[in-house]
Amino acid sequence: MESVQRWWQDLSGLVLPAECGGCGTARTVLCHRCRAALHGTAPRRVRPDPEPPGLPAVHAAARYADEVRAVLLAHKERGALALTRPLGTALAGAVRVGLEEAGEGEGPPPPASSRAVLLVPVPSARRATRSRGHDPARRIALAAAAELRAARVPVRVAAVLRQRRVVADQTGLNSRQRLDNLFGALAVAAGGARLLCGADAVVLVDDLVTTGASLAEAARAVRAAMETHRTAEVPGPPVRGTRRTGAAGRAAGEEGVAAVYDSVAREGKEVRPSEARKGGTDPVPVRVRPLDAARSSGLLRAAVVAAPPDAFERNNRN
Repeated sequence: MESVQRWWQDLSGLVLPAECGGCGTARTVLCHRCRAALHGTAPRRVRPDPEPPGLPAVHAAARYADEVRAVLLAHKERGALALTRPLGTALAGAVRVGLEEAGEGEGPPPPASSRAVLLVPVPSARRATRSRGHDPARRIALAAAAELRAARVPVRVAAVLRQRRVVADQTGLNSRQRLDNLFGALAVAAGGARLLCGADAVVLVDDLVTTGASLAEAARAVRAAMETHRTAEVPGPPVRGTRRTGAAGRAAGEEGVAAVYDSVAREGKEVRPSEARKGGTDPVPVRVRPLDAARSSGLLRAAVVAAPPDAFERNNRN
């Protein structure tokens, strides 16, 4: 009986966190105070200083300090996965505000009724993902997509970015060194450029922005793949969105295989690419609209859960 009780305590500790991820209050995922710190303010445009070249408009839900910092670290480094949903709610708010604000980012906001949005998580380094046992940005993006779909925003998570090479640990590097360290480190996976070009809006998502170097590199990789795809493609009727391999994929600057998630599911097992049917291997048609000149500028923005407090203040002064 005692062993059963210990087993139940261990299991309940996984399902019901022993303490608040922000302050340590017992038996709650997030206490009211920490939830207010994460969700209590309206998402805002933020600007790192210096602002790296090529950084799209970034919106953040909360200030990276105190309780919010503790929550993000608990989720990322300690595997407190019960925090995924509240973090996804915060990210969804930042995505929504970024899409609705006119004059921000690249290109005009798409009509709300027809908005087709791709959330593109910035990937962690492979060694970091192995060490943590999960990819925090992708996990939060999936939760954010569920929140947005509940609000009738047609959105999918497209994990199209891949690490092309090993990068140095960013700890201790200044903004210029981080830019140099990350430049050329990311590429779009095979089939990814077609998905990106078929969306009305592409939102790069991450849990945190500090110098903006990671988001700037992600934006560079996305723009490069989309531009190469546009010059290579001849406008025509809608096609079945399947992944390209070999010379066609390499011509568009694509590497690996893109994974698109239509719903929230457990990473690694129940999350599956949208082109794979459950219980079979036949491809599922993905409708991709033909590219035209009117949409050539696209809409590229970024959203994060948190940013340093001075990034909020700096945007107020601009």
